[in-house]
Amino acid sequence: MRSGATRTTIALSIAIGCSLACTRRPSTSPAGDVESAGGATLEPSAPDGKSTPADPQRGSAYVGARTTVGPGFPSDGPWVSFYGRAAQMGDLARVARTYRIVNIDADPGAANFTNAQLAELRAGGKNRVLSYMNIGSCERFRTYWSTAPRGLLPCGQNPAAHRGAYAGYPDEVWMDLGNADYQSLILEHVAPRLAARVDGFYLDNLEIVEHSSTAANGPCPPACRQGGLDLVRRLREKFPNHLIVMQNATSDATRLGKTGGIPFPLLLDGIAHEEVYAPTHDDSAEAELDAWSAMGLSTRSRRRFWIGVEDYVGSCENHRAARAAAARARARGFAPYASDESGGQKVVCFWP
Repeated sequence: MRSGATRTTIALSIAIGCSLACTRRPSTSPAGDVESAGGATLEPSAPDGKSTPADPQRGSAYVGARTTVGPGFPSDGPWVSFYGRAAQMGDLARVARTYRIVNIDADPGAANFTNAQLAELRAGGKNRVLSYMNIGSCERFRTYWSTAPRGLLPCGQNPAAHRGAYAGYPDEVWMDLGNADYQSLILEHVAPRLAARVDGFYLDNLEIVEHSSTAANGPCPPACRQGGLDLVRRLREKFPNHLIVMQNATSDATRLGKTGGIPFPLLLDGIAHEEVYAPTHDDSAEAELDAWSAMGLSTRSRRRFWIGVEDYVGSCENHRAARAAAARARARGFAPYASDESGGQKVVCFWP
């Protein structure tokens, strides 16, 4: 390890360690510097150990930063995303043999999987099982919409946190990620129940932090936007050994964001994006993933920062579209998976 990378690892260890035990004020250091809890400055390191300047094309002050604080994935894939019940998944043993990363909905209130079934998907530790966790909006069918442990406000009883109906999803309401009561519900109730069952979180709808204060669909003023970054930092502090993957929301709002003096990307183990290559090619989403890839991030165990792509090809029989999407993803170093449709994902596709 070169000297610059060594400074990065030490400074991050200090910053995260103190975040678990210290009271910290947000950094006011210039863009491109990361202020640790002890006041030291963390400069992202290039392969030669020297600090790396901003990328003029992408505006990143952190290109070349090598270390994130998550545990990391032992394998890049193959991976699968599935939001149905175990009975709909079918042959769990086949899923466990085929896929190294398994993203499901393990909310105990939904009762989709038993603990024994989750253990089968883990395959004795060979696989990593993540659970979908919607933090940017709250679904009315979740138990925590109407009930929560004493001292916590369920989503439905916290109108101050509501940021309006989620267009196209009548069961969901956008939530203000800067609302203290909503953050407490996630950190003290929603996340712990999942953490007890799976290896990590698959965060959805964080793209609300990309919305303006006057957006028609989920307006998010500055406190809401910063609250989203802060909430993920607090998740990392509370669950340091769990994987954290962010779905979508891959614009500069997160890639260049900071929370508690730490660059936001360093809190994650990976990112994923939907509909990059299918049903149509989204060149802007592809460019965002390229920008994250160019940062050269790796995890604290020196594992590669994971970047996944989930495309939708209509059915598990559409092999031609799935192969084409997967080839384009792999060509850019992304881990591909193809499913039926965004509102579906209640079938597992076993692609040749």
